[in-house]
Amino acid sequence: MTKGKTLYLFKFLIIGDPNVGKSCLLYRFTDNKFKTQSNHTIGVDFASKVIDVGGKSVKLQIWDTAGQERFRSVTRSYYRGSAGVVLVYDVASRESYNHITNWLSDARALACKDVTIILVGNKSDLTQEREVTFLEASRIAQENDLLFLETSALSGDNIEEIFYKCARSIVSKIDSGETDLESLGIQKSEGSSTLSDMSQTQSNSNSCQC
Repeated sequence: MTKGKTLYLFKFLIIGDPNVGKSCLLYRFTDNKFKTQSNHTIGVDFASKVIDVGGKSVKLQIWDTAGQERFRSVTRSYYRGSAGVVLVYDVASRESYNHITNWLSDARALACKDVTIILVGNKSDLTQEREVTFLEASRIAQENDLLFLETSALSGDNIEEIFYKCARSIVSKIDSGETDLESLGIQKSEGSSTLSDMSQTQSNSNSCQC
């Protein structure tokens, strides 16, 4: 890490129904590959990646949660300390779209009040099977003060932008004083801590002042 360069550690949570492509989306972002064989996530999975946001290094600690109802009680604890939440539905599944409000209710109730939430319509490559239009999803995002993107884990379209857009929004809120680090459980270093030190501390202290 460059000496004196600001480093943030953001915890992100990916939520949504089973089979909407949450694990494929994460794998595409971290490895730039499409996950051809993807089983249901059991409980939670984890990955991390460092990105540059306006000259600041941001380490994203991303938790991929199981969508099945039987795991909801387990995954609810992971909302705490999340700076960003990625709420995914399948554009070819009206059912997954209809469940957005349930997932959003969990995020609003269990995450910090200043959490940044981005709504993601995945599988945009399935043009013939589409059941949810871009317009209706963008409207629900606007009504609920959410960021919004359509993506394809298969093609990689807009996958990186999910995390960059969310991270830019968080950094902007911090820089403007709209929110603070403590309220989101975000750690910051000016070069005195290593990435691994910060990750270990964050893993050991999964809480925030909500």
